[in-house]
Amino acid sequence: MRRQLNAIKREQFPWMLDVTKCAPHMAIMQLGRAFENFFAGPARYPTCRRKGVDDRVTISNDQFKVDGKRLRILKLGWVRMREALRFTGRVVSACLSRTADHWYASITVDCPDPPLPPAENQGAVGVDLGITRLATLSTGETIEGPKALKRMLNKMRRLSRALSRKVKGSANRAKAALKLARLHERITHLRRAGLHQLTSSLARRFHTIGIEDLNIKGMLRNRKLARSIADMGWSEFRRQIVYKAAWHGSQVIMVDCWYPSSKTCSACGHVLEALALAQRSWTCPGCGAAHDRDVNAAVDLMHMAVSSTVTA
Repeated sequence: MRRQLNAIKREQFPWMLDVTKCAPHMAIMQLGRAFENFFAGPARYPTCRRKGVDDRVTISNDQFKVDGKRLRILKLGWVRMREALRFTGRVVSACLSRTADHWYASITVDCPDPPLPPAENQGAVGVDLGITRLATLSTGETIEGPKALKRMLNKMRRLSRALSRKVKGSANRAKAALKLARLHERITHLRRAGLHQLTSSLARRFHTIGIEDLNIKGMLRNRKLARSIADMGWSEFRRQIVYKAAWHGSQVIMVDCWYPSSKTCSACGHVLEALALAQRSWTCPGCGAAHDRDVNAAVDLMHMAVSSTVTA
C-alpha cells in the first residue's frame, strides 16, 4: 500500500506533499497492525479515524530535531516546548498528539535504564481497591483518591447541555466543545496524578504487593457501580503498579478474583457464608475478632501474596 500510494500521490493527492511523509506511512503501518490484532482475535475490525478525535501522528527521527526547549518538525518549523528532553541517547521517534487545545510530544529515546533505588524493606502489603476509598492497605492505611469525575460531574453536565443547544457547525459550538474537552482533560490528569502518587509509594516501600485479579471489564457492566469504578481508575492502577514494581525490584502477586478475601477472617481463617456489600464491618463467629471489611480483605490479600511467594 505504501508503494502504491507513493506512485499516485503526486498526481491524485498533491496536498499530501504539504505535510511530513510519516503521516500517511505511519497510518498505513498502524492499519496493518490493527488488522493483525483483529485476525489474532482480541481486537475488533478496524474503523476509519475521524478528524478532531484523538488527533495524533508519529514521525521518525529524520523528520524532527530537538534543541533544548524547542522541537523542529519538517514542513512545520520550530515549536516551543514547556520542558527540555530529560533523557540522553539516540532519539528514535516522536508521537505528536492533541488533547483539547493542548499538544503533546512523546519522544522515544533509546538509552540505558537509569538506576533506581531498590524497594524499602517494609515487608509485604495487601491492597484492596474500593469505590468509596481508592485503596485500603493491610497496614490500616486508607487512600481516599481524587474522585475527579464525582467532584466535577455537575459542571460536566452543565457544559454538555450547553454544547447540545449550539447549532452544529457554528463557532459557538466549537467553543462549547473546547470547554468540555478541557474539563475532560483536567479530570483525566487529576485521576492519573492520584494513581501515580499511590503506585509510586507502594512500589518504593514494599517488596511484595498483593492485589486482586479483578475482572474490571465485567464489573463495568454493572450500571450501578460502573461510574464509580471508572472514576477510581482500577485498570490504570494495575498497569502502573506492575511496571513500577519491576523498576524497584519488588513483585506484584495477583490473587484470584474468586478468593473470598472479604469473607475470610484474617485471624483464624473462618469463611462466612454470606456478606452483604453494605455491611462494612463484621465479627468472626469462630474467634470473635472484629474486622473492618476492607482492612480484613487487604490483610488476606497480603497473606495470599506471601504464601504464593514462599511456594514459588
